[in-house]
Amino acid sequence: MRRVSRIAVAGVATASLAVALSACGGSSTDASSGGSAKGKGIGLAYDIGGKGDQSFNDAAFTGFQKAEKDLKIGGRDIEPQDGESDADKVQRLEQLAKSGYNPIIGVGFVYAPAVKEVAAKYPKITFGIIDDDKVQAKNVADMVFHEEEASYLAGVAAAKSTKKDHIGFIGGVDIPLIHKFQAGYVQGAKSVNPKIKIESQYLTQTPQEGGFASPDKGKDAAEGQIDAGADVLYAAAGLSGQGVIQSAAAHKVWAIGVDSDQYKQDALAKYKDYILTSATKDVAGAVFNLAKSVQDGKPATGVVRASLATGGVGLADSNPAFKNNADLQAALKKAEAGIKDGSITVKTS
Repeated sequence: MRRVSRIAVAGVATASLAVALSACGGSSTDASSGGSAKGKGIGLAYDIGGKGDQSFNDAAFTGFQKAEKDLKIGGRDIEPQDGESDADKVQRLEQLAKSGYNPIIGVGFVYAPAVKEVAAKYPKITFGIIDDDKVQAKNVADMVFHEEEASYLAGVAAAKSTKKDHIGFIGGVDIPLIHKFQAGYVQGAKSVNPKIKIESQYLTQTPQEGGFASPDKGKDAAEGQIDAGADVLYAAAGLSGQGVIQSAAAHKVWAIGVDSDQYKQDALAKYKDYILTSATKDVAGAVFNLAKSVQDGKPATGVVRASLATGGVGLADSNPAFKNNADLQAALKKAEAGIKDGSITVKTS
């Protein structure tokens, strides 16, 4: 059952996340220990923030839905809890494995310990983890992205769109994954204007503190950066980014979305005129492709890396104000070509 977006229900208030199950497709008996190569469909376990974040988790859900529809398979997706432990994640993945789902995907790097543990117990099932490449096993696909490349383009877009030569970056959690977003964004902006002023802030030090799941924290950070003079804000903060977008719209400055094309998200429709673009990564494609590889009998394993060159990351162009800006588009085209041909090396920290 698809949950209603929190921003539609409670503005930017942080919602309590309960464990919920969503199932479709046929039922089956539990798999025996070790799992089965012929599972009954795709199993998906969401990251912090859960479904309805209009960003990272919803992108995974899109891939999940496409797999069910196009591959004609069953599926089950499970929500996270607030403040849960690795043991909770292990239990969630084991629940999917025992029920016979294959592949089983952990959405987010926080699933690394759980995927490592459960994959070892079920060697005949293919496991996937998004945003982590440290789980090395014959039945695990590490699905990672060059977020810094899309963020570089976002930086170019911000520098070309600011009226004050003053922009901002808001990261959900102060971790290496989000440092990639910041590094690319800063480098891209400075490639346009080396003297541009850039506000930077992380909402929390750890995921458990709510950096990816607290729109109110995002809103407060955005208010501070706007008060300081920034007129383009880029948030890599999951559900918290909704607060950034809402604040940007209230002050009539630009927001740049992340992971999904947030201009197209129904729950953000009232703010879309202030969403310049979004730095996207094809999480949906990664989820679908892993399910298809299992169905085809050739499960993908090892590191599966998506980049600008493969079409796995990029910038959304749904906003006409962005798409029809010839000067901006020319600058982006030049930057994209440089990244692809190697003449521009994008930093990751």
